[in-house]
Amino acid sequence: MQATLVAATRKTRGKNEARRLRRTGRLPAVVYGKAPVESVALDVDPKAVLRILHSESGINTLVDLQVDGSDSGKVLIKDIQHDPVTDALLHVDLFHLAMDRAIVVTVPVTLHGEAAGVKQQGGLLDFVTREFQIECMPAEIPEHVDVDVSDLMIGDGVRVRDVAEGADWTPVSDRDTLLVHVTTAKTGPDEDEEEETEADAEGAEGEADGGDGAD
Repeated sequence: MQATLVAATRKTRGKNEARRLRRTGRLPAVVYGKAPVESVALDVDPKAVLRILHSESGINTLVDLQVDGSDSGKVLIKDIQHDPVTDALLHVDLFHLAMDRAIVVTVPVTLHGEAAGVKQQGGLLDFVTREFQIECMPAEIPEHVDVDVSDLMIGDGVRVRDVAEGADWTPVSDRDTLLVHVTTAKTGPDEDEEEETEADAEGAEGEADGGDGAD
């Protein structure tokens, strides 16, 4: 997914300026990564940023940045600061992209289907890793990585290497990272533990009876 973010340049920086901007309903921002300028201070509409963050592709949305009415290229949202109490947006960092260079992003994992090991064997589906890092071209950032769990039986699992086959991206996270698997459901205390508990109780009763006889 792609989106457009309209921004205006800021002449000054600092906490006081940031507070003033937020009081006017604007959000302070900085864009990095485009030579020869190292960084540019901006202000943007916080509602526009929230729409991007709440879209299906979220933080991996490819954004067309317009600064002072001119096209400024494509960016990604790289960092967001929230108010620890209200969770309101305080600041956003943007990163200019070179469309001909691969980048590293974190993508979420989406599960599909009902595992056979759950439906037929009474197992539990354990969603171990919900996101992992990949390297890809900016125009090929996936919104998510789909994992079909339908054929998983108890003891079966899916790892990063399994979903990387034939993909337009290269995993950065360890290929052996476990994403999801089906485990045995424990419905109660272990039988061996129950037997040991009963044996201990019987032993204690026998010692008590023996003690009474000695007196």
